[in-house]
Amino acid sequence: MLNFIFSILILIMSIVAHEVSHGYAAYVQGDNTAKFAGRLTLNPLKHLEWLGSFFVPVVSYMLGGFIIGWAKPVPFNPYNLRNQRWGEALVAIAGPVTNICIAVFFGLILRFATLSDPLTYIVSTIVGINLVLATFNLVPIPPLDGSKILFSLFPNKLWELRRNFERYGFVFVLLFIFFLSQYLSPVVGAEFHLITGLTF
Repeated sequence: MLNFIFSILILIMSIVAHEVSHGYAAYVQGDNTAKFAGRLTLNPLKHLEWLGSFFVPVVSYMLGGFIIGWAKPVPFNPYNLRNQRWGEALVAIAGPVTNICIAVFFGLILRFATLSDPLTYIVSTIVGINLVLATFNLVPIPPLDGSKILFSLFPNKLWELRRNFERYGFVFVLLFIFFLSQYLSPVVGAEFHLITGLTF
């Protein structure tokens, strides 16, 4: 139980960092929506929601042994972005890149430093959860970040197709979590080994 509580706390801070990164990526491109909404903060209470931040992590942990979750999406207005062609993709990719940077930073500590067993567990959990978040969010299913990156490659004439996908995106995400999320494990395991030299 204590391990699970540590994992939830690490997940919460990791998804907060993920969402704040989206907000700052939009902010530096000229959109103040996230700032005016009070979302450019590391205060978890501004970002969490019951379904993605608590219920789904518990269910995914029980079903697959690892944790998946999300926070309330940080609002932004794509029409305010200076780069209309790639701005939305840059906002989308900022979250996963932040999680990857966190994973690499702590992963290198794990690889090169001598840590006690409790610290090894905590640092390993930080690396693992951030890799899961980055990998999961890069899946090209709306409203995950990977879909926005993919849609940025679409020509404007396919906008209606994007809208149709996004309309049912949440259903696709739940289906993915409950039926396909186990396929994330070998991917995350390979990423973890590449960074740390250890087995996840």
